[in-house]
Amino acid sequence: MSDTHIATGRRRTAVARARLKSGSGKIEVNNREFQDYFPTTALQSAVLRPLEISGRSQTVDITLVTSGGGATGQAGAASLAIARALLKFDETLRPELKKNGLLTRDPRMKERKKPGRPGARKRFQFSKR
Repeated sequence: MSDTHIATGRRRTAVARARLKSGSGKIEVNNREFQDYFPTTALQSAVLRPLEISGRSQTVDITLVTSGGGATGQAGAASLAIARALLKFDETLRPELKKNGLLTRDPRMKERKKPGRPGARKRFQFSKR
């Protein structure tokens, strides 16, 4: 894997672009250390899951650029971006990544607010008199 592989992942309003190249396992997110950007172990493990399943956590360097959404959305988007970039590198990883649900985009979005209502589904308080 001499050249770099770039892929995009999305979740809700968050977008992540992953750039994979061969290296020693260094991960950088928005020009910050990986542990600084995703402080909790739950978020870190969500981002690293594609690497652990493919067994390439110590063989690639990853540069992530994330925007939009919150921490959980960005972690999900980063996970999808890494999984897609790994596929560009090695197509034989597809069955394992697909079996673990890492190639499926999470389509759930916030439902829009409807006119004449305070929220998407909520009604204004009913008053009988």
